[in-house]
Amino acid sequence: MQSAADTRPPARTGREAGTPDPSGTGRDDVRREDAPGSGGAGRGGRVRRVVRRLSRPGPWKRGPVLTVLAVLLGLLMAFHGRITDLGGLGSLVETFLPWCGLLVPVLLAGALRRRSAAAVVALLLPAVVWLGLFGALLGDGSRPGGDLTVAQHNVGDANPDPAGTARALVASGADVLALVELTEEARGTYERELATAYPHHTVQGTVGLWSRWPLSDVRPVDTAMDAGPLGAAKTEDEKAGYQRALRATVATERGPLAVYVAHLGSVRLMPRGGFWTESRDRNARALGEALAAESGERVVLLGDLNGTTDDRALAALTARLRPAHTEAGDGFGFTWPAGFPVVRIDQILLRGVEAESSWVLPATGSDHLPVAASVSW
Repeated sequence: MQSAADTRPPARTGREAGTPDPSGTGRDDVRREDAPGSGGAGRGGRVRRVVRRLSRPGPWKRGPVLTVLAVLLGLLMAFHGRITDLGGLGSLVETFLPWCGLLVPVLLAGALRRRSAAAVVALLLPAVVWLGLFGALLGDGSRPGGDLTVAQHNVGDANPDPAGTARALVASGADVLALVELTEEARGTYERELATAYPHHTVQGTVGLWSRWPLSDVRPVDTAMDAGPLGAAKTEDEKAGYQRALRATVATERGPLAVYVAHLGSVRLMPRGGFWTESRDRNARALGEALAAESGERVVLLGDLNGTTDDRALAALTARLRPAHTEAGDGFGFTWPAGFPVVRIDQILLRGVEAESSWVLPATGSDHLPVAASVSW
């Protein structure tokens, strides 16, 4: 028989396999992994993890699609004038060009999520280009002063409250007021409501000019509303009913001022034909020719041009006149549609006078917002 002493467990002379190492050196794990029969599975796992870590793309290789999109966005804005105008594509892009800036933070969010250093750096291109094009509009460019205030409003042919619209325009304090899209039904209302504040006025077709000072040399401006043989066959009396541009000289206290009022043709986004701008473009070229022949030293163009000043179609106008809002505006000055404006198509363009301030007036019953500018000699 064994004695009681023989039943005690044998004395331990070292750590048994699987016993944690109190020193925290992990030697017990190494011994287990290297022990016979382990197959080096632990060491192999560590090697695989290291290989996977080294094979991952670095921050300069991540997000190649985002990087390409950032570069393309910058090039699109920088060279928008090179985009083909087939189907009105170039004109459409330039109409909404300011909104391209919204894509920069969207791409930046994607670049940060992907931790793509290349995409972040590439986004500097569209950001710098956008700031170069529109950065001045982020601040207030207005200055105090001005010799007179001019205003323009597309009053809307479906305006339910022409009297209220007229009173709101009088309250703006404008010295010279241009209205477009006048209808025969509403014309009398505007003439009656504006008569006291503006004793001098003229209406040519669907456009009109009201002034605190006398008008002279009043005449319609041919903007090629009718094209082709059918248009050429119409008489002047037939064309007078839908005349959409005029020219007059305003005898201001500082001297004569040539004022043009214009409403260029509408544009349409057609499902099959693309961005249709033929009428607008033809009108702009004809109006540009009239401005080129203008001998007056000081000229103001007030109108709904159905295009932004970035649009190549208005080059015949912007090459001769400067946008008041670009010089002295506060913000983008969007005017249409009145409920949620996304583009500025109602313009005040100048030559020979300086814009001191430019702003958008409160909404009326029209689908356009009125615009105004203070100008000085």
